[in-house]
Amino acid sequence: MKGPSSLLREAIVFAGLVAGMALLAACSEQNTYVAPPPPQVDVALPLKQNVTPFLEATGTTSSVNATALVARVQGFIQEINYRDGDAVKAGTVLFVIEPQPYELALDQANSAKASADAAVKQSEAEFERQKALVTKTFATQQDLEKAEAARDANVAAQQQAAASIQQAELNLSYTQVKAPFDGVVTARLVSVGELVGPNNVSTLASIVQFDPIYVDFNVSEKDVLRIRATMQKRGVTTQDLKKIPVEVGLQTETGFPHIGTLDYAAPTVTANTGQLAVRGVLDNAARQLLPGYFVRVRVPLFEEPDRLLVPDRAIGSDQSGRYVLVAGKDDVVEQRTVQIGQLVGELRVIRSGITPDDRIVVSGLLTAIPGQKIEPQMTVLTATAGDDVTQ
Repeated sequence: MKGPSSLLREAIVFAGLVAGMALLAACSEQNTYVAPPPPQVDVALPLKQNVTPFLEATGTTSSVNATALVARVQGFIQEINYRDGDAVKAGTVLFVIEPQPYELALDQANSAKASADAAVKQSEAEFERQKALVTKTFATQQDLEKAEAARDANVAAQQQAAASIQQAELNLSYTQVKAPFDGVVTARLVSVGELVGPNNVSTLASIVQFDPIYVDFNVSEKDVLRIRATMQKRGVTTQDLKKIPVEVGLQTETGFPHIGTLDYAAPTVTANTGQLAVRGVLDNAARQLLPGYFVRVRVPLFEEPDRLLVPDRAIGSDQSGRYVLVAGKDDVVEQRTVQIGQLVGELRVIRSGITPDDRIVVSGLLTAIPGQKIEPQMTVLTATAGDDVTQ
């Protein structure tokens, strides 16, 4: 039989066990897992619009005309009529080679021509006199033939004298070295008083034309095939290509502020590079472009209708390629592999992989997990007219 103290201890232990079980039951009710609600994610239908793709390339600028100024006659430099780096007009006299020897040569040629003219006049009169005498039998046929031969020889000498005048005039004109076109003249390579000419220093300076200016770039064989196929489909001729604008931007510039037109395309693709040489021409009156610049080039191609566009930020990438997240059936996120195209402002053209009715996840990408449910919030995509389109 238990004593009172033993019964008391058992009652205390029993009460502690009951309290502990009650406490455990209470804790169990508080730790029951409750699933969080689906995350709210912005979704939007793809924007459908016409876009004009651009063919982008890198190129270099080059002069329409650039040539060396050469001394074509021998003599001493008498004048230099420009400062190094001057912009000059076509026909400006830049160098003067001592002209006196060539002026004297021209005077001699004129004198020889005058003498030849007199000889021709005299021999012509003699020929006419002998011809009249022969008809009256006062002179022989031999005398007439001699007179005719003398006349012909003098006529030949007259023609030679005329040619000598032309040569002397040409040599005299060469004593003035003129700008062949509008341009900028480089630093002179000779000094006043220096002997120049065919057997001495011949190159005096160079001149470079800045306005207009060429931009040279290359187009890949793949793009050439695509463009030619589009041209054939739309009935575009080769002459129509010369109306297509060419946009150029320097490395330090935003966008493509310099506008010109296509000027030339090579007739063949270079076999070892698989590229076609193309050239544009641009006005350059302000001389913002210098020959030899490395530039960015953009050429608008033919408009493509009804393209689907999504925000570029909504496109992800993994080992399988580019993808977008789509709110699918029952608002469960799906990952769609897509083929992307050109950039239009902040939107990217999607060439394949989605439909116009797909709800594209455009924000909250970190909370939108493929295979899990979301609470989509519809938004509308907009694009401003005139957004840039780049290849």
